[in-house]
Amino acid sequence: MRPSRRAPDELRAVSLERGVVKYAEGSCLVKLGDTHVLVTATLEDRLPPWLKGQGRGWITAEYGMLPRATLERTRREASAGKQTGRTVEIQRLIGRSLRTAIDLEALGERQITVDCDVLQADGGTRTASITGAWVALADCIKWMKSRNMIKTEVLRANVAAISCGIYNGTPVLDLDYAEDSEAETDANFVMTGDGRIIEVQGTAEKTPFTEAEFLALMALARKGVARLVDLQKMAVA
Repeated sequence: MRPSRRAPDELRAVSLERGVVKYAEGSCLVKLGDTHVLVTATLEDRLPPWLKGQGRGWITAEYGMLPRATLERTRREASAGKQTGRTVEIQRLIGRSLRTAIDLEALGERQITVDCDVLQADGGTRTASITGAWVALADCIKWMKSRNMIKTEVLRANVAAISCGIYNGTPVLDLDYAEDSEAETDANFVMTGDGRIIEVQGTAEKTPFTEAEFLALMALARKGVARLVDLQKMAVA
C-alpha cells in the first residue's frame, strides 16, 4: 500500500491555473498534490551573445525553491552567493525540455525566460515545473501572436514530465516525498504529447533495477504524461 493510498498508476490531484501573474506574458500555477510551483514566462528582445545574428530564438529557464517550501527553512541561494549543483541541473533540464517543443527559427531573435519558483515541495518539483512551464510558454506565444509578433506556428508539441519509481517492490507513478525518500528506484520521464522521449533520468537508490522493471516504469510514465497532456490541452483551450 502506498502512503497516499493511491493505486500504483494513479496521479496525485493535478491543477493547472493560468494567468496568475499580472505582468508576465505567460504564467501557470501548477499543483501536483502538495507540490506547488509558480511558473512565469517572460519575453525578452535579447539573446545569448553566441546566438546573435543566427536568425533564431532561445528558451531558457531558472528554478528555485522558496525558503519554506520544505519542512524546515532552506537558505536562499542568493544569500549563499551561488546556486547549488541540483538547481543548475534542474533548470538546464527544464530549458532543454522546452526547446524541443519550439520552432526556434519561427520564434525569431528573441528569448523567452521561464522562471519556476517552488512554493511548496512534496516530491516531483522538477517534473511539475516542466509540465506547468509548457502552459506558461504556450500563453507567452499566444500573447505574441495577438500582437502580430509571430506569423507561423511556433509550438510544435506538448511537453510534460512525471516521476516514477519502485516502492516496496512495486512500480508506481508520481512519487510524493514519502515514497521518493524510501524508493528502491526513482526516475523522471520527460515526453512529448505523442509519446516521444525527451529525457529519462533513472537511479537505483538501493537495489539495481531490471530491464523489465524499467519498462514497467516507462509504461506508467506514458500513462501519466498522456493524462498531463490532456490537462494541458484543456488548460490552454
